[in-house]
Amino acid sequence: MTSPYFLAIAGNFIIKGKEPDGDSVRFVPDDPQRLTQLKNHSRIVPSKVDGSVQLRFEGIDAPELHYGGQAQPLGVEARDKLLSWMGFTNIQYKTSPSTMVDSSTPAQVPGTILSQQAEINGRPVSYVLVEADAAGLRDGRWTNVTDAVLEKSLNFRMIDQGLAYYTVYTSTPAAHRVRLRRAALAARQAGRGVWPVDFTAEFVLKNQASVSAPDGELILPKLFRRCTDYLRDVTKGFRGNLADWIQTVSATGSRNENDGVVVFDAFTVHLTDLLEQRNNRIAFLVDTLDVTFVEK
Repeated sequence: MTSPYFLAIAGNFIIKGKEPDGDSVRFVPDDPQRLTQLKNHSRIVPSKVDGSVQLRFEGIDAPELHYGGQAQPLGVEARDKLLSWMGFTNIQYKTSPSTMVDSSTPAQVPGTILSQQAEINGRPVSYVLVEADAAGLRDGRWTNVTDAVLEKSLNFRMIDQGLAYYTVYTSTPAAHRVRLRRAALAARQAGRGVWPVDFTAEFVLKNQASVSAPDGELILPKLFRRCTDYLRDVTKGFRGNLADWIQTVSATGSRNENDGVVVFDAFTVHLTDLLEQRNNRIAFLVDTLDVTFVEK
C-alpha cells in the first residue's frame, strides 16, 4: 500500500515561454537537490535554461489543450481557471492560436509541491499548493498528506469544481483515492465543469473533429490522447479499430499504450478490455470513477 507521506519541495511556478494547461505547469525548486530524494529521480531532466521541471498533477486529468496540435472542449477553461487560482494575471499569449505564454503578472508564483516519485516521462507526480495554502509545510520534510492537506491543493480544487477528471493510479494512496473520488462524484451530481458534457461512456469517433474543440464530444483525456494518435496512424494507412491500434503499438512500438486498469479495486484488466467499438461508436464499459490505472 502506498504511503500517504509526500516530500514537500518549495519553489516557484513559472509560465512565461511555457505552455501550461489544466493539470501541468513548470516548477523551479528552491533547492534542486530535493528532487533527488524522489523515487525514480533519475528520470527527471530539469531544463538547462531555467532549471524548471514539468509537473504531473496527482489524481487528475484535465481536458487537453495542445496534445499533438489538438485540443479538447473545456481545455482553455481548465487552464485559465488553474492559472487564476495560482495567482497569475494579465497573461498574454504569443500570436494566436499559440498556447505559449508571452508574459504574465507576476512572472513567477511561489508555492510548494508534495511528491513521492517521478513518472515514466520524468515528471514529478505532485500535489500543488500556492504559498498561502502551503503554510505549515516545511521544505524538505516528508509530510503526511491528510484530507485537510489534500483539500488545500489545486488538484483537489480542480476535481471539486469539475474542471478535471478523476484519474488515479496505483501509486495514489488509497485514502487519497477515496477523498478525490468523493469530490468528483459530488461535482458530477452537481453538474459542474466537465460532467454535463462528458461522453466517455459512449462517443463517436469519425475523425479528429469528433473529439476535438470546439464542437467535438468531450471524453476522458487519456482516451483522447490515444484516439488522436490512432487517427494520425489511420491517415498513414493503419487498418483496424482503436483497440487494435492500442494493442499493435503496445506490442511493436516503443511505448505501452494498453494500460493496466484495476476495476472496482478488485481485478486488473487492460485498457482495451474496457473498449467496445461498433463502426464509429466507441463505448467505455465502466464508470471512470471506478477505475485505477496501473502506474508504469
